[in-house]
Amino acid sequence: MSPVTHFLVGWMVASAAELNRRERALVAIAGIAPDADGLGIVVEFCTRGTQHELNWWSDYHHVLGHNLTFALFITALAVPFAQHRWKVAALVLLSFHLHLFCDLVGARGPDGHIWDIPYLWPGSKALTLAWSGQWKLNAWPNFVLTAGLIAMTLRLAWRRGYSPLEMVSSRADAAVVATLRRRFPAGEKK
Repeated sequence: MSPVTHFLVGWMVASAAELNRRERALVAIAGIAPDADGLGIVVEFCTRGTQHELNWWSDYHHVLGHNLTFALFITALAVPFAQHRWKVAALVLLSFHLHLFCDLVGARGPDGHIWDIPYLWPGSKALTLAWSGQWKLNAWPNFVLTAGLIAMTLRLAWRRGYSPLEMVSSRADAAVVATLRRRFPAGEKK
């Protein structure tokens, strides 16, 4: 699925509990963290057609970051920054694993390639997760899911007074919330 979709799923997980601003950010970022292994596409693109091509995206996307080892690593990174450590640890793991689930459901390539998840990598290849019914990345269910998550995010921003923008700018976040509340006053049905 799209990194935007993964982020919004992580944000929904973060919004499901009483967390402070930093903790919400940690949980939301955990929802996109597995795709850090996708950054190899830059190196692959830059070395394409050279004598020393580096296929870092082709060979390692959905491998390095899409496994239990990386999930535990991300959790260990997040916990020291949290006030509610056990709660954040559980939600980071949930957010991370929802990313994996979403990829299993809707990450088929345009060529029909099914992305599998080497869950126990690097220790073992014994548990590789795959689903033959995986939707293509550009399939309508992915668009509907993303649109629904955007709507839910806006609704939560209106209701709770903060949005994902709080992660980068308090002013922008306040402006979005104020705009939503002006456009949809409390007396109207939601």
